[in-house]
Amino acid sequence: MEFKDYYEILGVARDASADDIRRAYRKLARKYHPDVSTEADAEARMREINEAHTVLSDAEKRAAYDQLGAGYAQGGGFNPPPGWERGGGFRGGQAGPGGAQGDFSDFFSAFFGGMGGAGMGGHPRSAGGGFRTRGEDRHTVIEIDLDDALHGAQREIGLRAMQTDAHGQSSMQQRTLSVRIPAGVHEGQRIRLAGQGDPGLGGGPAGDLYLEIKFRPHARYRVEGRDLTMIVPIAPWEAALGADIEVPTPGGRVEVTVPEGTASGRRLRLRGRGIPGKPAGDLYLELQVVVPPADTPQARALYEQMAHDLKFDPRARL
Repeated sequence: MEFKDYYEILGVARDASADDIRRAYRKLARKYHPDVSTEADAEARMREINEAHTVLSDAEKRAAYDQLGAGYAQGGGFNPPPGWERGGGFRGGQAGPGGAQGDFSDFFSAFFGGMGGAGMGGHPRSAGGGFRTRGEDRHTVIEIDLDDALHGAQREIGLRAMQTDAHGQSSMQQRTLSVRIPAGVHEGQRIRLAGQGDPGLGGGPAGDLYLEIKFRPHARYRVEGRDLTMIVPIAPWEAALGADIEVPTPGGRVEVTVPEGTASGRRLRLRGRGIPGKPAGDLYLELQVVVPPADTPQARALYEQMAHDLKFDPRARL
């Protein structure tokens, strides 16, 4: 019996991940799918590709197949290990060409009969006997305003994507989608639009479209996860003496207390006033002491008076 090297058929390494196997299968399916392929042996190759995918995409079948070992294929022949037919394999009845496993090779039918087949084990065939395969998922990054994440929004987005028509011809197409941005979405989060990815072949379902969120720069807030940071300027006397000041927040203006003796860089935390969520983020106020300019005789005189009276040395500890 001829050994089938399913890894070689899909063009993947023996330690390929499930994602690697899925990508390789979809790439080959788009090349050899009888609905779109111009290759003379497209249908035969597609059967072979489907068989390889049926085994390698199923963890149990793949483990059993790996147990057989590619070493048995040396010289083009194949002999199963002792005891395989007494329960070491997945025989579920002798199914050969023309039987329930008629779409598979003798190799598959002998060792995986009963584990898969037309309509079982994920073998992608349509009710009419044609090949079916799910469309590719697509991923793209979209930029939104921070206000959309704070309050939620409905936005129209334009996407350019490669589309394949019924004749297998691909071209770049522009399309517009209406997307609901939920309140509380954070940067890096992905929004899934089911069925908006690449179309399937042979009547297979379309893939999904994943939108990765990125925030446009905001004039007031810096975003860190769900937390927001805002620079708040304060006067030297507010920093020295303490003060109650009013600041804007995403939920409206609030009054906060600047502690006496505040230095530049001190952060005040307003719990739960960042991006909404479970839990909501916080808003941090980073206080920055702003020195008035000495641009008038009166201002200059005040600075000279402080320098004389306070005897303050900011570098005393250096």
